[in-house]
Amino acid sequence: MTRIKIYIKIILTLVYTKEKIVIKWKEKIMLERKGVVTFKGNPITLLGEEVKKGDKAKNFTVLGTDLSEVKLSDYAGKVVVISVFPSVDTGVCALQLTRFNQEAANFDKDVQLITISADLPFALGRYCADKGIENALTASDHKELDFGLKYGFVIKELRLLTRGTVIVDKEGTVQYVEYVPEVATEPDYSKALEVIKTLI
Repeated sequence: MTRIKIYIKIILTLVYTKEKIVIKWKEKIMLERKGVVTFKGNPITLLGEEVKKGDKAKNFTVLGTDLSEVKLSDYAGKVVVISVFPSVDTGVCALQLTRFNQEAANFDKDVQLITISADLPFALGRYCADKGIENALTASDHKELDFGLKYGFVIKELRLLTRGTVIVDKEGTVQYVEYVPEVATEPDYSKALEVIKTLI
C-alpha cells in the first residue's frame, strides 16, 4: 500500500469515528420521553434524560437577567432549589414564581432559590422588576437549553421548559424531583418545602 493510500485510509477512519461520536452525542441529548407530561390535556414530548432522587446533580450554565453566566457549581455547599416553568407570560408561571419568591424570604442562608425558564433574560428582568421579585435568582435557559436537556425538562414541540422542581442537597445530590404531570397546573409546593426543611 502506498503512503498516499495509507494517509487516505487514516483520514477516512478519523472522519468516520468523528461522525459516530457526534451521532452518539446527539442521540444522548435528544433522548425523547413520551407519556410523562401533558399540556392542556394534550401529550407532549420531553427531551433529555429523566433526573431521579439520588442522582449526582449535573452542572449547568444558564444566563442571569444581566446576561452573566449562572452555574449550579456557583452554589456548591448550599441547598439549591430549582423552580422550573415555561414562561413568565402565563398566569400559572407567574403564580409559581411569586409563590417561591415569597417562600424564599423564609429560607435559611444556606438555601439558594434559582428559577429557570426559556424566556429571554430581558423579559425575565422586566418581569422581576415590575413584580418586585427579589428573593429568587431568575435565570434564562433560552440560549442553549443546557439545564433543560441535562435535566429532561425541554418540551420538544414548543422549545420551552416544562413545569417542575428540582432540589439539590449540600453534597450535590438530587433529593427531590417533580415533573408536573399537567403543565397548566402548579407544582406541589408543600412537598418541596418539606424536603427543604429536612436538608437545612
